[in-house]
Amino acid sequence: MSTVKKLMTGLERKYRVATVLAPVTIMGEVFLEVLIPLIMARIIDVGIPNHDAKYVTLVGLLMIGASLLSLSCGVVSGCLAATASQGFSHNLRRRLFSKVQDFSFFNVDKFSTASLVTRLTTDVTNAQNTYAMIIRMCFRAPFMFISAIVMAVYMNARLSLIFLVAIPCVAIPAALIMTKAHPRFEAMMKKFDKLNASVQENLIGIRAVKAFVREDHESEKFRQAADDVRSAQVKAEKLVILNMPILMLVMYMSIIVMMWFGGNQIIAGDMQTGELISFITYLTQILSSLMMISMIFVMLVISRASIQRICEVLDEPLDLTDSGDSALKPSDGSVVFKNVSFSYDKRMETAVLRDVSLSIKSGQVVGIIGGTGSSKTTLVSMIPRLYDVLSGSVEVGGHDVRDYGLKPLREDVAMVLQKNVLFSGTIRENLRWGDVNASDAEIEAACRAACAHDFIMSFPEGYDTELGQGGVNVSGGQKQRLCIARALLKKPKIIIFDDSTSAVDTATDAKIREALRTSLPETTKIIIAQRIASVKDADVIFVMDEGRVVDSGTHDQLIETSAIYREVYESQLKGSGDMDRPESD
Repeated sequence: MSTVKKLMTGLERKYRVATVLAPVTIMGEVFLEVLIPLIMARIIDVGIPNHDAKYVTLVGLLMIGASLLSLSCGVVSGCLAATASQGFSHNLRRRLFSKVQDFSFFNVDKFSTASLVTRLTTDVTNAQNTYAMIIRMCFRAPFMFISAIVMAVYMNARLSLIFLVAIPCVAIPAALIMTKAHPRFEAMMKKFDKLNASVQENLIGIRAVKAFVREDHESEKFRQAADDVRSAQVKAEKLVILNMPILMLVMYMSIIVMMWFGGNQIIAGDMQTGELISFITYLTQILSSLMMISMIFVMLVISRASIQRICEVLDEPLDLTDSGDSALKPSDGSVVFKNVSFSYDKRMETAVLRDVSLSIKSGQVVGIIGGTGSSKTTLVSMIPRLYDVLSGSVEVGGHDVRDYGLKPLREDVAMVLQKNVLFSGTIRENLRWGDVNASDAEIEAACRAACAHDFIMSFPEGYDTELGQGGVNVSGGQKQRLCIARALLKKPKIIIFDDSTSAVDTATDAKIREALRTSLPETTKIIIAQRIASVKDADVIFVMDEGRVVDSGTHDQLIETSAIYREVYESQLKGSGDMDRPESD
């Protein structure tokens, strides 16, 4: 698929119509602009020498009418071009965002979040500006160039030979500038990515920045990134700005030469004064059209890097394809891993999971324990197919997860992530991510199960309390409980807690686990935890180490048979002194 066709795919009919009509009105504007100097020459060479006021008036009115009509065509073409370019950018952003929504974590990691933001904003804006310029100047400039040359040759073929020298003097430097400028604009866009990454990282981690008094360090890092962007822009654009001085030099030199030879022809009686004035106008139009053509090339050079980056996203093959049966739904919450290996870069030698096999019955409470970096989160990410296995298979409800459509599979698997995410809006709106049709009673029941109802009602607005971006106006423990309630509203067949009660006290943790047993008895509950107290009552506990399941069993069995589990248990027992005390005390 060509780049143009790729970028235009999905553009609505009204924007396509505007794209076609804009050049038509532009050509009407240019035709009238080229006609006006010829009319003006008739006034100077015929009307004024003959003192024919009526002729001057009639031709003058014709000239004014042509000017007004040309202006009208210009206004209409501008409106149409603006409509078409805005529609183009809207369509392109929508397609890019839709494509990113289909990305797996592998795809997102490949580009980085900051780079994707730049591509959706700065790069699309560059493409939009180029699109608007193309549908106007790409038709206006060549049509004016050809029309003005035809009129100039028609008026005085000998004097038109000046163009044989003037045109190459503008075109050749412009071509050289464009060739040299493109790599510099590519480098500039990469600097933009780094700048966005710096801003994003600082804003996300603003609390850590303030806690460690690193404002000066972050300001210096941002200053350096901004300075790199400025330097890259200056380096790229100092070539491009040479276009205008070269054009003006050639234009003024051509006018001087034209005045000299044209003046001599007037003295010799081979040319009239009005023709020379019109000829100079045509020279200006010809060289201006060349300037517009060079500006088109400038925009193409600037946007070429942006368009290339946009196409990289559109062309990115999806790591996870939704090729399963959309009508197939998990029959229960059973989970089976069969010899599963996984690598983030799809190479077996760098696998973070190796030959993992385990079986979970529907409705069981399962604990997963392991040290930092033992790939616990990676393991459970295979269940809703956030990643695909490198080898082996993962089965949910008796079928390979790849047999399901992504939507029906993920609708029956809820995850409470290690990093809790809330969105701008009210508490009620955030909770309804779990079930958009949930009643107020269902929302309250889920919040009670997650021990969130009491703190929600302590807010003046209750469930209609507005949350800041990312839930900044609630504590870490409150955020975790809201995310748990949101997951419970899905009423899934499998629910995964990825260290999602780490910010709540042990008593609240115990209440949440007890509520889960009673409110979702048939749901499989998988709990990743650092605290053994969070999983010791599980039906089965899997112990992971360096990407492998090294032990499994109940709490009592693992105390007897697993050295890793026993070591963790004893270290936590010494730290708390009350591991076996009931958490409700």
